[in-house]
Amino acid sequence: MLIEHEGASPTVHPSAYVAPTATLCGDVRVGPGCRVLFGAVLTAEGGPVELGADTIVMENAVLRGTRRDPLRLGRQVLVGPGSYLTGCTVEDEVFLATGSRVFNGARIGTRSEVRINGVVHLRTVLAADTTVPIGWVAVGDPARILPPDQHEAIWAVQKDLDFPGYVFGLERPAEGQSLMPALTERFGRALGHHRADRRADEAPTGTGDASPS
Repeated sequence: MLIEHEGASPTVHPSAYVAPTATLCGDVRVGPGCRVLFGAVLTAEGGPVELGADTIVMENAVLRGTRRDPLRLGRQVLVGPGSYLTGCTVEDEVFLATGSRVFNGARIGTRSEVRINGVVHLRTVLAADTTVPIGWVAVGDPARILPPDQHEAIWAVQKDLDFPGYVFGLERPAEGQSLMPALTERFGRALGHHRADRRADEAPTGTGDASPS
């Protein structure tokens, strides 16, 4: 399904394949030879989503571009099933395994691997040829790569990266107070722009089968 959002419609190269149950919304640009499989969602929430040539997005992955941080994937990237990427830059020949998570402002260098359920936190920079092991967390610039049970060490870096301020423009609340009322109000208002969306009438849908040619 191709959706026009805020005046922009997806564009799909004729040699690409987009499965009939995938959803592309807004300024989404699918390059030559790409494959976007069943249930994947690519949505431009104020910033574009761009797929370089021969990149593959597997089933039920979610890719989200933001106003502050567009989402850009290089050439020959594989995004595994159920992965979630938002507002990040991924260079060429990167492998993002099943369930990987890459957050706003992150950058992943060429030939890197984020293995099953690995996390690359916001504003984190992975050098070329870096591996994040299964279930581990990369955080900071330069990145520290830590097992998930080292929460205090992760938080020591993550806190200064300021997730609420960087992503939502909100100050972290005082002890005993909740961020959620302000967050849901602000984020909900932005997402409400989708009420004006419509099916893109003339956008190309791509051709070919799900197997690279």
